[in-house]
Amino acid sequence: MSEIRPWRTIERRQSRQIMVGNVAVGGDAPVTVQTMTNTPTSDAKATIDQIRRCEEAGADIIRVSCPDVESTTALKQIVRAARVPIVADIHFHYKRALEAADAGAACLRINPGNIGSDDRVREVVNAAKANGCAIRIGVNAGSLEKDLLEKYGEPCPDALVESALDHIRILEDHDFRNYKVAVKASDLFMAVAAYQQLAYQVDCPLHLGITEAGGFVGGTVKSAIGIGSLLWAGIGDTIRVSLSAEPEEEVRVGYEILKALGIRNRGVRVVSCPSCARQGFDVIRTVQALEDRLQHIKTPMSLSVLGCVVNGPGEARETDIGITGGGNGKHMVYLSGVTDHHVQDADMIDHIVRLVEDKAAEIEAARDAADQAA
Repeated sequence: MSEIRPWRTIERRQSRQIMVGNVAVGGDAPVTVQTMTNTPTSDAKATIDQIRRCEEAGADIIRVSCPDVESTTALKQIVRAARVPIVADIHFHYKRALEAADAGAACLRINPGNIGSDDRVREVVNAAKANGCAIRIGVNAGSLEKDLLEKYGEPCPDALVESALDHIRILEDHDFRNYKVAVKASDLFMAVAAYQQLAYQVDCPLHLGITEAGGFVGGTVKSAIGIGSLLWAGIGDTIRVSLSAEPEEEVRVGYEILKALGIRNRGVRVVSCPSCARQGFDVIRTVQALEDRLQHIKTPMSLSVLGCVVNGPGEARETDIGITGGGNGKHMVYLSGVTDHHVQDADMIDHIVRLVEDKAAEIEAARDAADQAA
């Protein structure tokens, strides 16, 4: 049977699957969303509180930096409290990797070529094997090896890929294959080209990101273009949106990228107009209020919020719940694409929130019944 909408089809690159704790990455597993805490890891309470907010936003995997022994000591408590796998971010100090593996990290973010002698690499690999840890090779244009910078003259896609292949070779030589790879750059052209090159040279899962992307607005745009274009081409198994913003915001942006591509859905997908003089209510403020009040909804569903009848009825036909602006503060509500009833301005936001919550409960109940029947 042919695809009804072939222009939406994404042919995903075939990669082998690894496990990060209890989360599958690669193969036919869903594309996962990651973020990274920005609290001092040594402050276990602050870090756990932030992890909880990220979990509520939908994070599948969370990374914490482990620059010192105080951080790896706190990691034991953090791992126990977390509901999702924790990745320990390690730079240079191989002993931190050993401590993090013993503390229960599900994955070590480390570049094997940057931690010293072959004996040290062997110790880290053995610790990862003994503790069931994955490893993420994290190549970054801002920290390329000196010999590669001398060879290529500056960071470039070829240099990023060569660095990744060098690190992969080290792990493979130590009979370790539970790894994934990132080749990040703040230059989205460089990052995309590097991922495209690497994708066809290796079979491991790829971790996507545009590093140091910037603030909330600028970083979101750069990440959406870079990560989105790769995912659209079928490349990528797990993503992290790097923003100078709170980590839970990174998670939300990550999901919005996946939702826009139809790769993965979580929570309410809002279809709304930019508003104009025809609007029957304040669309911008209404959408802001609804997005804020509906963050707790995890069930995938759609909501259209349009200011007038030009496109309102058409968009409402395609969404679970719709609201279209009318005259005299009286607006039409659509349920499952069909006109159902009117609502007044003063009651509109509370009313829509209740409708969404009821619809989410209805969807979950139907899903539970289907699961029980199966």
